[in-house]
Amino acid sequence: MVDLPARLPVNGARQGPAARRVRVRRDVPVPMPDGVTLLADHYAPVGADRAPAILIRTPYGRAGLIGWMYGWTFARHGFQVVLQSCRGGFGSGGRLDPLADERDDGLATVEWMRRQPWYGGSFAMHGPSYLGYNQWAIAAETPDLRAMATQVTASCFRDAAYVGGAFALESTLIWTTLTAHLDGRLGGVAAFTAPRRTRRAVLSGRPPSELDVLSAGRPLPFFRELIEHHGRPVSPYWERRDFSASVGSVEAEVTMTGGWYDVFLPWQLKDYAAMRAAGRRPHLTIGPWYHADIRHGRAANADALAWFRAHLLGDPSGLRPSPVRLHITGADEWRDYPDWPVPGARPRRWHLQPGGALSTDNPAGGEPDRYRYDPAHPTPVIGGPVLIGNSEPRDNRRLEARRDVLVYTSEELAEDVDVIGPVRAEVYARTGREHADIVVRVCDVHPDGASMNVCEGVRRLTPADRADADGVRCVEVDLWPVGHRFLRGHRIRVHVASGAYPRIARNPGTGVPLGDGSPMVASDQEILHDPAHPSAVVLPHV
Repeated sequence: MVDLPARLPVNGARQGPAARRVRVRRDVPVPMPDGVTLLADHYAPVGADRAPAILIRTPYGRAGLIGWMYGWTFARHGFQVVLQSCRGGFGSGGRLDPLADERDDGLATVEWMRRQPWYGGSFAMHGPSYLGYNQWAIAAETPDLRAMATQVTASCFRDAAYVGGAFALESTLIWTTLTAHLDGRLGGVAAFTAPRRTRRAVLSGRPPSELDVLSAGRPLPFFRELIEHHGRPVSPYWERRDFSASVGSVEAEVTMTGGWYDVFLPWQLKDYAAMRAAGRRPHLTIGPWYHADIRHGRAANADALAWFRAHLLGDPSGLRPSPVRLHITGADEWRDYPDWPVPGARPRRWHLQPGGALSTDNPAGGEPDRYRYDPAHPTPVIGGPVLIGNSEPRDNRRLEARRDVLVYTSEELAEDVDVIGPVRAEVYARTGREHADIVVRVCDVHPDGASMNVCEGVRRLTPADRADADGVRCVEVDLWPVGHRFLRGHRIRVHVASGAYPRIARNPGTGVPLGDGSPMVASDQEILHDPAHPSAVVLPHV
C-alpha cells in the first residue's frame, strides 16, 4: 500500500487546495468465475469513505503514465479508482482473446466490487479505444453504473476492421503487433515500434496471411481470425463481440469525445445516434484529434472529471449548457450545437464534371473518365485515419499525379463554405471486374496549391452489387464525417481511385479469400458523369 502526496503536478498543472491525498493498493486479486485471477490497482482518496468508484479496464498496463492519468487524476478529486488489467497481460491470468471476454470479465469485476466494504453503491467507467469498448460490453447490464466517459471508441469494432467491406489492413496489423509485445517491460516500447514494424511488413508485398509473422515475429491469432471472418455478413465470431444492439438500453449518463481524424469516429457517432433514438441525451465533443493524440487525452480527462462530478457527486457546475461541441477545422474555432447532425445542415451535391471539374451544377455530357487499378502496384494513400501515428491532413499532390487517381476540382470559392455532418458519395462506375474497390476522398486545396485531405471512404464491390444493362453500378460510399470550413479563395477537390494502400488491403480483383496468395488481376475502371449518371459527393452545408 502506498500513500501519494496531494501536491504533485498532473498534466503539467499544480493541484488546487482541495486535492486529496491518495492511498494505493497494488496488485489486488480479482477472481473470475472460470478460475482466472485478474489484477487491479485500487486508488482511494484519504478521508472519503465509500466514495463513488470509477472502473477502468485496460490491456495496456496499470503503472506509469496510465496509473497517473487515470488512477491519480481522479482519486485526488474524491473518487475511488479500480484500474484493472484485462486477462493475459501485466500480471492478470489467462490469455488475451481480444474483445471476446470483456463482457464476462467486466460483469464479474462489478460483482467483486459490490462485495468490497469500500464500495458505496455506484460507479462510473472511463477510457478510450479498447477501454471504451469495455464500457459498452457491460453498460446495459449494470444498474449501478451511473456514468460513462467514452473516447475514440465504439460498441463494436467490426465495421472499423472491415471499413466499407474492405479490410483495414494497417490499423489491424498495428494493433495486433502492439498487443503481441505488451508486457511489463516492453509495453511502452511496443507502442512506438509497432507502426514501423507494420509498415515494413506491408511494403514487402507478401499476402495478408503472412504479414503477422513479418510484423510481430510470430503468428497472431486475432489478426488471422479477422482475415478469416472478412466478407461474412453474419458471423457468430462477431456476434459475441458486438454490443451495438444494446446501446439504446444503457441507462447510465454518457459523454463521448472523438476526433475528426480518428479511425472509430463513424461508429462512435452511430452509438450517439442510437442513444438519441432511445430518448437519451449524451454529450458529444469532437476535436481536431487523431486516435493516439495526446491532446485528446487531456481534453477527455477534463470532460470526464466534470461529467463524473455532475452525475456521481451532484455537482453540475462544470457541465456546458450545449450537449454537442465541435471544433471546426479550417476555421480553427469551437462551436456548440444542440444535437448531431447539426440543425440546419443541408446536403448539397458537388458533381464530377468533364475535364476534371467539380461544381454544384448538374453534370454536362461527356465521355467517362478511365483509369487502371493494378493490385500488384496498388494505389497508395497519403494521410487519413490510422490507429497509431499522426493522422492529421497531409498534402496529396504527389498522389494526384498518379494515373490511377482521378481528380476533380472546383473553381476558387467566392465565400467561406462550412461543411458539418455526414458525407457520402454517389459514383456511377463501370468496373472491369465484379470485385473492385471505389475510394473517394475530399481535399481542401489552398491558394499555394497544397491539397490537404479532409475526409475519405471506401466501398468494396462484389457481384451482389448489381449493374444495369450497360454494366454501370451506382456505388454509394460513406466518407468520414466532417466539421470543416473551406475558406474563400480555396477550392474543393475530390479523388476517385480503387486503392488506399496500406490503410486498406488491396483488392485482388478475383474474389478469392483475403489471406490467399493467389495471383491478382488488374481492372480497368470507368467513372461516368453525365445527366443520366450524376456522380457526386454530397456535402452537408451549414
